[in-house]
Amino acid sequence: MHEFTLHHDDVTGRLAENRGVAYLPNKRTTNIHGMRARLLTTVIIGTAFWLGGQTFAASGKADPELRALLKKAVAESDSFADRFDAEVWLTDMSQRLGKRIPDARYRIKLLKTVHYEAKRAGLAPELVLAVIDVESDFNQFAISSAGARGLMQVMPFWLKEIGKPGDSLFRIQTNLRYGCTILKYYLDKEKGNLRTALARYNGSKGTRTYAARVNKVLRTRWYKQ
Repeated sequence: MHEFTLHHDDVTGRLAENRGVAYLPNKRTTNIHGMRARLLTTVIIGTAFWLGGQTFAASGKADPELRALLKKAVAESDSFADRFDAEVWLTDMSQRLGKRIPDARYRIKLLKTVHYEAKRAGLAPELVLAVIDVESDFNQFAISSAGARGLMQVMPFWLKEIGKPGDSLFRIQTNLRYGCTILKYYLDKEKGNLRTALARYNGSKGTRTYAARVNKVLRTRWYKQ
């Protein structure tokens, strides 16, 4: 659904863009342990117009409720405690991701961060993996034709709104913090309706295609064990 180009150099640019994410209907269950997460996530809702997968208030400012959620997310940095469950989940998901990300060190780091940020936001980690799969194909430096950036394709205006000096949407934790927060926000606004929440995240409200793609990879590739 998106066009991407690799951006290997200037990955510290202060930009962020957000798109759709799905929640997960699962077939398997698991858990993971800690890893610290710093940085942000956000969500915009619609008293406004859509831009890519985001909305702005009529004044041209980001939605204040969503902005507050992102600021709160930036300040959180808790960790997981259950190491046994973490190892079970990491082993399983690492095997599934191995062909696409051969570097074991980077793969484990990514999975730990996905699990932490998903749980922090109240989402299933497997759902977040499915969203990343569809949004960026696990390309940390992906840039869409609309300008969305990173793993979860977050729009750059969020960094301008609440980012800190040096923040980059090409950084794993920053991108996931924003993306998970935004997705959860839409899921709450849609009263748990995953299809419509995903459509809002992706900026395709009123259609079913994006949600169907996320749910398909969730069922066939990132299901719980």
